[in-house]
Amino acid sequence: MQIPYELILGWRYTRAGRASRRNGFISFISGVSMLGIALGVAALIIVLSVMNGFQKEVRDRMLGVIAHIEIFAPGGTALADPNQTLQQARTHPQVQGAAPFIAAQALMARGEDMKGALVRGIDPVLEPQVSELFAARSAGVLAQLRPGEFSVVLGGDLARSLGLRVGDKVTLVAPGGQVTPAGVVPRLKQLTLVGTFDSGHYEYDSTLALLHIEDGAKIFRLEGASGIRLRLKDLHQAREVAMDLARSLSGDLLIRDWTRQNRNWFAAVQLEKRMMFIILALIVAVAAFNLVSTLVMTVTDKRADIAILRTLGASPASVMAIFVVQGALVGVIGTLAGLLLGLGVAYNIDVLVPALERLLGASFLPRDIYLISRMPSDPQQGDIVPIALISLALAFVATLYPSWRASRVNPAQALRYE
Repeated sequence: MQIPYELILGWRYTRAGRASRRNGFISFISGVSMLGIALGVAALIIVLSVMNGFQKEVRDRMLGVIAHIEIFAPGGTALADPNQTLQQARTHPQVQGAAPFIAAQALMARGEDMKGALVRGIDPVLEPQVSELFAARSAGVLAQLRPGEFSVVLGGDLARSLGLRVGDKVTLVAPGGQVTPAGVVPRLKQLTLVGTFDSGHYEYDSTLALLHIEDGAKIFRLEGASGIRLRLKDLHQAREVAMDLARSLSGDLLIRDWTRQNRNWFAAVQLEKRMMFIILALIVAVAAFNLVSTLVMTVTDKRADIAILRTLGASPASVMAIFVVQGALVGVIGTLAGLLLGLGVAYNIDVLVPALERLLGASFLPRDIYLISRMPSDPQQGDIVPIALISLALAFVATLYPSWRASRVNPAQALRYE
């Protein structure tokens, strides 16, 4: 099959050598445009992959501690019939596990140190069904929670901030005062630390305290569980399952899925991702439109060649196609180079970032500030394909005006001074 001469000439102009100072400058500008497209595409892929990885990492760590769906009574009161609610929820085909719980805010005090805590009363037997963290590696810690012993399991960061070790005593200060002849005084209960856990999510590791559900009910003066935690087979179906349960469960209940518990955080991440895409796409746009100046200079330099082609019978459309091919090849090569560079960095960022931190002696993600302490990456086809298509489209659009100018060259005027 014969290759069209438009492709041959377009490729030849793209790789034109440095036979003259002008050709050398044009080649330099063309290389800069290609490099700019490659760097812009790579930056887009790397940044969006890191943001996807950050979102996935935080989500997975959140769901290791929180449930996919929570069912609870309004006003923080106890459920009227926790066992009935538990059995009804388990009948849904998407529900994989269910466990009762009590949730309340309190203070943990040891000596002069005092920290706010989210206290959760749990059933140590059923909790691993709804918590990936304890099902995977910390179920043995929960076995230390026995009713009547008032033992507690704390997040690792919370225990360290209070200077606690296993076996130490810590005082829980419950909300709501206790009326005595001397007046209203806080309700205090001394607990024994029997274990710690580390979920990898600083917000929970620094605030969460786990008690046996019966001890929690006594401390917070509840008649039973204040809610039910559910784990689903498919976490992405949480909103639909929550709506189904709202229609099927009996009683005055509130139902909240994991997407609503941290809705503001996930919405902020999505907004940041869209804004970063727009900002970094401008880098690709600037590099792509550098092709305009490259092709304009090429057209000016090749006026004699264009005139000869026209006298040999080339149509204006053929001349235009030659320069479209030249600009498109720069866009294709730059986009492919950017894809290779971006994917190479995105898939190896867990190696590159620690090496860079050691080289600079700095930590990019301090654990006490960010939710995670390592740089995650999750390249997704839904991001990479649009990036490549947008880059190619911008490069193609940038070639249209210079190519159109080339097709309008008058052969007689171009050859007059040759």
